[in-house]
Amino acid sequence: MTAPTVVVDDLVQTFGRVRACDGVTLRARPGVTGLLGPNGAGKTTLLRVLATVLAPQQGRVRLLGRDPADADDRREVRRRLGYLPQEPGYSRTFTAFELVDYVAVLKEMTDRRSRHDEVRRVLDLVDLGDVRDRKVKALSGGMRRRLGLAQALLRDPELVVLDEPTVGLDPEQRLRFRDLVSRAGEDRTVVLSTHQTEDVAALCEHVVVVDRGRTLFAGSVPELVGAASGAVWVDDVRDPGALVAWRLGNGTFHHVGAAPTGATLVPPTLEDAYLLLLGDRARPAVAA
Repeated sequence: MTAPTVVVDDLVQTFGRVRACDGVTLRARPGVTGLLGPNGAGKTTLLRVLATVLAPQQGRVRLLGRDPADADDRREVRRRLGYLPQEPGYSRTFTAFELVDYVAVLKEMTDRRSRHDEVRRVLDLVDLGDVRDRKVKALSGGMRRRLGLAQALLRDPELVVLDEPTVGLDPEQRLRFRDLVSRAGEDRTVVLSTHQTEDVAALCEHVVVVDRGRTLFAGSVPELVGAASGAVWVDDVRDPGALVAWRLGNGTFHHVGAAPTGATLVPPTLEDAYLLLLGDRARPAVAA
């Protein structure tokens, strides 16, 4: 097994009285690692630490074999890192080309000709080459997310950190973006956060579930799904003893929790396993 690209042990990050990360542990290797959790679980704070935007307050963090607390190491990590925040805040008056070119300058690409070649390369990579002269404000939501991925892929980074990359996308846009992310993970480490279990099931070899700043699970997707075996059943009526339940299109009810004796068990999905792991916290998650 290859050595982990990302190592996080007992990370603690607080904002006033809020403990956003409360002893989080994480390992990520080449491929796509999904960070799954409800809103407010601490995912964005953790990714901002991985992107070196936030300095770790407590705990141990190693990125690409380096310590981001050291100024020289942090500078080297940033040269080998791509980051797509949840809300990039890009200037809408830039063209797509100008925006990515601006980020390339920030990434110390000083030679104009080679920099522009690289900007064109990443725009073509995300299928935006034909609209590179269009203003950001004129791009669709899906195009802007792909533009964010383009700037994150400048200089072929070894580590790519994506915060909710498919949020706000329609089904067609989401499928297209998944393809781009999966291809990015073929030869580098990608860590992406989401609260969409279908994104994790479609993209990730490894999944880490966090809630309230703590790591609840770390392992493969099949391992997480397998943990819910025997805890998912269907019935013609809603069982009030289930952790969560919902009515299916055929009129039966899908249940997750402690299955009663004689229940008609069905194979669990990743979503079932995730809700079971959240426990009582799954009730508002389902209601939402």
